[in-house]
Amino acid sequence: MKLQNILWVAILLIIPGNVWAYGEAGSSGPGTGVCAKLKFSDFTPGNNSEVAPRSAFSFVASSMAYPNSIKVTIKGQSVPVTVTPKGEGFKVTGNLPDTVKGAYAKIIIDARGYNQCEVSDGWLVKVTE
Repeated sequence: MKLQNILWVAILLIIPGNVWAYGEAGSSGPGTGVCAKLKFSDFTPGNNSEVAPRSAFSFVASSMAYPNSIKVTIKGQSVPVTVTPKGEGFKVTGNLPDTVKGAYAKIIIDARGYNQCEVSDGWLVKVTE
């Protein structure tokens, strides 16, 4: 009887750990599997647009986003944003910081979904002098 128990334990240890993993195979990063439901869209101004300093920007986060987790950074600076419910998601608005002038700036979005996925996205704008 002991030999049979040892064989069962050996078989269970031989099976790779990823067979027991939860979720889809290969879904390790943001934007895949259940994380794919958390999206950002309607970026304003558009990608690679030329804008004035302190210009307003906005985007829409899908309803899978936890609104209090939405953070925006531009050139390493945290930017205050306003998050309001809009249809099946959230409209996020803010302004470019005073310090960004005469350069390209990437507006980086970080958010966490209700399913605890962390997703990052963003777009590039050219800020005039």
